[in-house]
Amino acid sequence: MRGKGKTALVTGASSGIGRATAEALAREGFSLIICGRRKERLEELQTKLSAFATVHILVFDVRNQPETNTAIASLPEAFKTIDVLVNNAGNAHGLSPIENGDTQDWDAMIDINIKGLLYVSKAIIPGMTERRSGHIINIGSIAGKEVYPNGNVYCATKHAVDALNKGMRMDLNQYGIRVGAVNPGLVKTEFSLVRFKGNEERATPVYEGYEPLLPEDIADIIRFMVTRPYHVNIADLTVLPTAQASPTQLKKG
Repeated sequence: MRGKGKTALVTGASSGIGRATAEALAREGFSLIICGRRKERLEELQTKLSAFATVHILVFDVRNQPETNTAIASLPEAFKTIDVLVNNAGNAHGLSPIENGDTQDWDAMIDINIKGLLYVSKAIIPGMTERRSGHIINIGSIAGKEVYPNGNVYCATKHAVDALNKGMRMDLNQYGIRVGAVNPGLVKTEFSLVRFKGNEERATPVYEGYEPLLPEDIADIIRFMVTRPYHVNIADLTVLPTAQASPTQLKKG
C-alpha cells in the first residue's frame, strides 16, 4: 500500500469530496486526520474507516485561526508528522449579481475559501519545510479558471486559491515540497444545498438532466496524485463531467 507509514490531513472531511478523499486515502494505507465542524459525522466516518486505517478526529472551524492552531497543536505524537495536506474545506454562499450581494455571504466565502486554507497551511507547512518533504493538494474549482454570471465573489475566492496554489509551489520548491490543485466542475455534493441555504427546490435541479461528477471521482484523482513517485508533481488539474464544457455550457437531456 503506497500510503503505508504516511499520514494525511483532510479538511472538510464530514461530507462530499473531503469524506470521499478520506475513504480513498485510508484504503491506500494512509493514517488519517479528518477535520470538520460536525463532530457526529466525523465520528461516524472514523468508525467506518477504523476497520482498515488509523484515524484521528479534529473538530474546528478553519475560519478561526487560534482554534485551528490549537487543534493542530493538539495532535498526538503518532499524528504530528503530516505527509499530505488536502485543503478541501470550502463553500459557496448565494448566487446573486454583485449589486444584490449579501456581505455576510461574501465574508463567509472569503473566510473559508481563502483565509481558512491559509490558516491550516500556515499551521502545517513549517513541519514540512523542516523535514524538506510533504505534499499539499488544494481543492479549487473551474470557477477559479473562468468567471460566470452571479458567481462574482465565489469565483474571486477560487481565483485566489488558483493563485495561492501557484505561489505555494514556487515558495516551497526549495524544500522539495509538492504542491498541486484539483479544479472540479459540477460535482454532486451538498454544495448547491449550502449555496441556496437549504432550498432543495433550487439545489436539486442543478444536478438533473446529465451525469455530474461524484465525490468519489475527485477522491480517486487525489489518491492518484499523492501516490505518484516523489519526483512527479501533478501541479494543476481541471476535471469536468463530460456534459460540461465550461461554467456556462452544460449539455442536458
